[in-house]
Amino acid sequence: MSGLYRDVGVVLRTYKLRESDRIVVIHTRERGKVRAVAKGVRKTKSRFGARLEPMSHVRLLLYQGRELDIVSQAESVTSLGPLLRSLDRISQGMAAVEAVDQLSLEREPDPRLYEMLVGVLGTIAERPSPLNVAAFYWKLLAAQGLRPVLDRCVRCEGTEPDAALVAFDLAEGGVLCRSCRSGVSISPGALALLRDILGGRLLDALARPESPLSHEVGTLATRAFEHHVERRMRTVAMFEAH
Repeated sequence: MSGLYRDVGVVLRTYKLRESDRIVVIHTRERGKVRAVAKGVRKTKSRFGARLEPMSHVRLLLYQGRELDIVSQAESVTSLGPLLRSLDRISQGMAAVEAVDQLSLEREPDPRLYEMLVGVLGTIAERPSPLNVAAFYWKLLAAQGLRPVLDRCVRCEGTEPDAALVAFDLAEGGVLCRSCRSGVSISPGALALLRDILGGRLLDALARPESPLSHEVGTLATRAFEHHVERRMRTVAMFEAH
């Protein structure tokens, strides 16, 4: 039986192999994370080297190998150009693919994760909102069954007025009242913005200009995601600096 198969995916990262080859790590729609060798792509006359850069959305023909697959064909589904228009877009896009790289599992299909990644990259290409990455992290956590509790104190279950919900504890997974407070402080405005992101008002949240509230929600999103994956995100410094 032929080992050839077709799939579509997003390139998460690449690294060099030998003199002219590259290993490409891709989150595919049908097979989850795939590691494949793209032979000769580092040569100037490579047929598809430019189509296999991180963040590239590609349609692929691959040959399944024992440890690494082999890329036989690669065609762009959408142009990478819009994501490269600004440093903001690049840093946001790289933060998104790094997050998916942490969650994607080898050879385990996760079409929802694929669709979420394609969706956020499209949003970043169209409008680099300061909340794109934060919203994506929160949505990923919710999809992993880690949606934070935002409507009551996660410890005592008290449904205090918003002004009395004053802290967010990563370990407990939600907000806390004044009596139970632990973790980090959260302002009423940031709590409202977080509720917008996770409560069906995402477009309204993304339309907001950069502000101390967007920075607060973004910093908390990064810490929450890092808490879940138990590692520091490499791209954090890039997008938090802008």
